[in-house]
Amino acid sequence: MSRWRPPSPSSTAIITRDGFEKLKSELDHLWHTLRPEVVKALAAAAAEGDRSENAEYTYRKKQLGEIDRRVRYLSKRIPVLKVAEGSPADQEVIFFGARIELENAATGESVIYRIVGPDETDAKLGWISVDSPLARAALKKRLDDEFEAELPGGKTRFVIIDVSY
Repeated sequence: MSRWRPPSPSSTAIITRDGFEKLKSELDHLWHTLRPEVVKALAAAAAEGDRSENAEYTYRKKQLGEIDRRVRYLSKRIPVLKVAEGSPADQEVIFFGARIELENAATGESVIYRIVGPDETDAKLGWISVDSPLARAALKKRLDDEFEAELPGGKTRFVIIDVSY
């Protein structure tokens, strides 16, 4: 029986220069530093004898599989990414890479987000994917525009307070 999974929705192949460099350095670190260390530790664990009851051997095999999976993904993903550089001529319109400050029209709460590629999202930093419902609704809107986004909690109205690049 196979492990068939439905294809995941394709994500936008766009990234910032910093995000691109971060992915390349992660691939380099995994391939040239971490993987050789794990292979050496795996060989040492395999040399200890019975592998069926060797926890170290089992752990290192799983660790190597995770590293190889990530290396495969990065090796395929990095060549198709397009790096978005520069800023648009009209600095009041929201495009990829924008830092936006939004005010929730209902509560008056203010939030700041940066629209980035799907490979570099980080909730703690407020970096949201260009594929997210909020970012899709905000794209091409101007400073002081009001828009509605379909969020998990329902439709929410926002007012654009600030846009910067």
